[in-house]
Amino acid sequence: MREGWEAVIGMEIHAQLATRSKMFCDCSAEYLAAAPNSSVCEVCLGMPGTLPVVNRRAVELVVKTGLALGSEIAEHTKFDRKNYFYPDLPKGYQISQYDLPLCRGGRIDVGGRTVRITRVHLEEDTGKLVHAGDALHTAASSLVDLNRSGVPLMEIVTEPDLRGADEARDYAVALRAILRAIGASEADMERGQLRAEANVSVRRAGAATLGVKTELKNINSFRALHRAVEHEIDRQVDVLEGGGAVVQETRGWSEAEQRTFSQRVKEYADDYRYFPEPDLPPLEVTPAWVEQIRDSLPELPEARRARLVEAHGISGYDAQQLTEDAATADLFEATVAAGAPAKQAANWIIGSRPAIDPAGLAQLIGLVADGTINRDQGFEVLEEAQAAGRAPADIVRERGLSQVSDESELAKIVDRVIAESPQAVADYRAGKKQAIGALMGKVKGATGGRADPRVATRLLQSRLDS
Repeated sequence: MREGWEAVIGMEIHAQLATRSKMFCDCSAEYLAAAPNSSVCEVCLGMPGTLPVVNRRAVELVVKTGLALGSEIAEHTKFDRKNYFYPDLPKGYQISQYDLPLCRGGRIDVGGRTVRITRVHLEEDTGKLVHAGDALHTAASSLVDLNRSGVPLMEIVTEPDLRGADEARDYAVALRAILRAIGASEADMERGQLRAEANVSVRRAGAATLGVKTELKNINSFRALHRAVEHEIDRQVDVLEGGGAVVQETRGWSEAEQRTFSQRVKEYADDYRYFPEPDLPPLEVTPAWVEQIRDSLPELPEARRARLVEAHGISGYDAQQLTEDAATADLFEATVAAGAPAKQAANWIIGSRPAIDPAGLAQLIGLVADGTINRDQGFEVLEEAQAAGRAPADIVRERGLSQVSDESELAKIVDRVIAESPQAVADYRAGKKQAIGALMGKVKGATGGRADPRVATRLLQSRLDS
């Protein structure tokens, strides 16, 4: 952050809910692989005379999210019409929630900072525009694909509690972990299932009043979110230090140019002319239903991180990496239960995200840990085990991959390598310690990559240092 300035950031995150059908009709919500405009009906196309019907599962997932965030769940809520005209909105309005959202309040703790949740509400998604010049569309026209129109969408809005690009990214990562853990959303940013929008403003350090904010859109990865926020903070400071004024507007992020750009002047709520959706009755969420949903909540990522550290003695960093995805944490715990040491299991899973059963992964880790094969061979075996669905021990045995650990055998190879590499030996003895890497590479080559690196390195050092 530029000296003398402070960033103030609030987040609006849209998550596509993990339902089979759309929000107000029975069309499939799996639109990505479908041909354009093939997963549509009269309801999601906004045909006159059609009536929406609420997707109960979508409501349940929003309530579940609110409970996971510590929100207050509304017993009485309703849907509203958000009126605006855009080509991807066939009805000319979006069914959303305005003054009576399903969930209010809540919090997420990110890196020692508490991020307050303002609201969590339910709405329908719009269609998708495919513009001229896009990778899959080079014609001089823009097209509209309405397969996504009507897909259930949840919006989570925060208070302006974040203070930098790192915190904005870490908040989005933490929220994704929660959504995945409870099964509310697959939350894959690259597939458009999680869309992060950052409201960014800056002010002089120590000032109480907020600066003028801009809203950042077109962000499709956590890295892009970090870069966009960082760039926008610097841009606003440059404007203010240059005597200019920041304009409240919506800005896009250009990944190719690594900069934000103006899209349109920011709208206000009044511009959308919200009014209650006349085709849907008010929604009643009974306390009994809320308690039933609460009982279905799994262990949340924050609690699971603490338990993994306590139970398995791994670092907080490793626990953080493992619990970003519930399936990854499940694989870790099952692999440890199958006999793998916790630290080694964490290293293998975090480094490679293996697609192998826990028993097989535990077997592989054991083969590396006891010196049967080295780590490089372990990755080769893992790749084959994943592709063929075979046990790592069988692959090692059939391919003759057992590591060469016999000192007398390795000593002969080490002596030969040293004799054949006078320049590398001279470099090492002249103080260029990295030259041992070249010698080690020749030892590996002479053994077909099967040399035990610990034994070979010790033998090399003892001879070179003598």
